[in-house]
Amino acid sequence: MKVQPSAFIVEKRPLLLRLRDALCGAFDYASVLAEDTTGKYYRVSRHSVSVDEGDTARGFVVKALDKGRYAEYSFSDLTAETIPAVVDAVRALLAADLRPAGLEGRAYAPPAEEPTVFSGATDYDIDPASLGDGEILDRLAALRDRGLAMDEAVLDFIAWMSWQRYTKLFLSRDKDMTQSVMFVTGGVTAAARKDQEVKQAYLPCSGLGGMELMERMEANVAPCVRTALELTHSESMIPGTYECICDPETTGMIVHEAFGHGVEMDMFVKDRAQAPQFIGKYVASPLVTMHDGACSAEQTATYFFDDEGTPAHDTVVIDKGVLKTGISDLQSALTLGTEPTGNGRRESFARKAYTRMTNTWFEPGQDKLEDMIASVKYGMYLECPSSGMEDPKNWGIQCMVDIAREIKDGKLTGRIFSPVVLTGYVPDLLKSITAMSDGAQLSGTGYCGKGHKEWVKVSDGGPYIKATIRLG
Repeated sequence: MKVQPSAFIVEKRPLLLRLRDALCGAFDYASVLAEDTTGKYYRVSRHSVSVDEGDTARGFVVKALDKGRYAEYSFSDLTAETIPAVVDAVRALLAADLRPAGLEGRAYAPPAEEPTVFSGATDYDIDPASLGDGEILDRLAALRDRGLAMDEAVLDFIAWMSWQRYTKLFLSRDKDMTQSVMFVTGGVTAAARKDQEVKQAYLPCSGLGGMELMERMEANVAPCVRTALELTHSESMIPGTYECICDPETTGMIVHEAFGHGVEMDMFVKDRAQAPQFIGKYVASPLVTMHDGACSAEQTATYFFDDEGTPAHDTVVIDKGVLKTGISDLQSALTLGTEPTGNGRRESFARKAYTRMTNTWFEPGQDKLEDMIASVKYGMYLECPSSGMEDPKNWGIQCMVDIAREIKDGKLTGRIFSPVVLTGYVPDLLKSITAMSDGAQLSGTGYCGKGHKEWVKVSDGGPYIKATIRLG
């Protein structure tokens, strides 16, 4: 089934068209974005059950360019009587000329737009809202009970899931576009104790669609408990440089942190990234081809057009090891004289659009995982990433991984190290990749911030990779 458009957006559409016409009559360029986002978050554990509102937002944002100046204005109430006030508010912002330091004298030309009428929606099988809170909590509680019953060493078992549904309407002089999208995320966490030490294992799942995701969560219960029990026997990591096999989730974290923020082109405008100096140069192994784009894969960061009305792209950032381009929002593209790539995203209608990652991943290769493991004389198999960060200016990377499994003479020994810190200089790490498996997977349970704020849903992934990595 297709996700249906928001009744709120449908009701407001005639007024939004009138507002669009008033703005386009007053300024060189104007657009209106309407958003209606709803969702819920559910969590059960041994001692608690909770239901919370998820990400919600309902409102509008106007973007206008006039006589070289640019302004945005967001608001949450729209009636026929307030349309003139919105136009006046935008006019006042344009007159104030609030361009940031260093860009005061820059004149923005109106963006070129292809006439477009579009309406799109993603698919789902089971609507979470139709089930009701009680049934969803009951299903999660059943997972919790299964996890707790598996071993007496299991102290707690947490099962959570969230869903989000949004409709966005974008209007400009040449565009009339609507999209309705729903995705679901979830995960299970097992906590196990040995003596006085407690270890946790976490397995996430995510995707476009509805509550059909629960089947994948059910399959994760037993592996999650087994991993938590294994971790109670883990050792502290021995610092050093190792041949490593990374699982797809760890590969995804490397992709996201290594060439994520570093190729966001608003960082180019602010001279906060090293990437512009390496366009056309090798920054990775020739085995590496990297994509970013809302239509490059189907995951939680998939959409049909971004928050500035640019159609979703599939941008090849790295092609066979060579850095080809960055990703950009409309404003950065206007500043740099480039084409926007459909990466202009807002935390909500009330926030500014920035260049943001979407589905970010490495293409698969031709190797078999078993052959990759067999090729390692001594090294580590890395899985279960938990967090990461990068320095786009200096291309440093630091990531946390929960599990490193020892490989000796091409075989897993059963020895486990945890936790593990993965560090390095991005080009060195990516150039060291010598094998990539023949399948790719993406995961999208997380959000990404711009610095410490501006959170948006992202996904990342790729194949299993073999690389030389510094661990500690």
